[in-house]
Amino acid sequence: MKARLTLCTIVFFASLSVAQAQRYGTAVGLRFGNNSNYRTVGLTAQQRITKGLTVEGILQSDFKRNTTFTALLEKHRPIISKRFNYYYGVGGSLGMEETFVKDEESNQILHTYGNSTAGIDLIGGLELTLLNTAISIDYKPNINLVGREEFYRGQVGISARMVLVKSKEQKKKQRRRQKAKNKSQKVPLNEQINSIFQKKN
Repeated sequence: MKARLTLCTIVFFASLSVAQAQRYGTAVGLRFGNNSNYRTVGLTAQQRITKGLTVEGILQSDFKRNTTFTALLEKHRPIISKRFNYYYGVGGSLGMEETFVKDEESNQILHTYGNSTAGIDLIGGLELTLLNTAISIDYKPNINLVGREEFYRGQVGISARMVLVKSKEQKKKQRRRQKAKNKSQKVPLNEQINSIFQKKN
C-alpha cells in the first residue's frame, strides 16, 4: 500500500512539473568534485546555445596542488519533463595537478606536483531544476594527454546553480533580434541610404 501511495505521489508531482516545465538559458553556481586522490570546490556556468544544447565551464581547485579549467559541450534530454533531464557531453581541460605513480619494483608511490596538464573530458549526469535552482549530479572522466602519469581519472560532482536567465526570456530576446534583422533586410537599399542622409540633415 505504501509503495502504491509513493508511486502515485511521484506521478502527481511529475505531472505538475510537466505542466509547468521551464528550462533555463543561463545558470551559474558551485560544483563540489571528488575523486580517489582529492576533493575540489569550484565555479560552474552553463549557457544554453540552442534547443537541448549547452556549453559549460568549470573552474575547480582543492586550494593546494590541483586546479583545473574544463570547457564542455553538453546535450540535454528530458526524462519526466524539461525540469528533470539527463545530459552527456565532451570537452577539454587545462590545469596544474599532482600525480601518483606506483613503482612495482620498490613498492613505493612516487608523488609529484606542479604538473601542467591537458586532457579530454567526458561528462554524464542528471539534473533537476526547481525554484530557479538547477541541481545536478554527474560523473566526469578525464583522459590525460600531457603532464600527468595517470592516463585516466574519474570525478563525481554535485552542482547547484542559480538560474539567471530563463529559457522563455532567452527565446523572447532571440525572436526580437530575428524580427529586427528581418525588418532591416526587407527595407530596400536606396531607402536605407535616404534615411541616413535625412538623419544627418
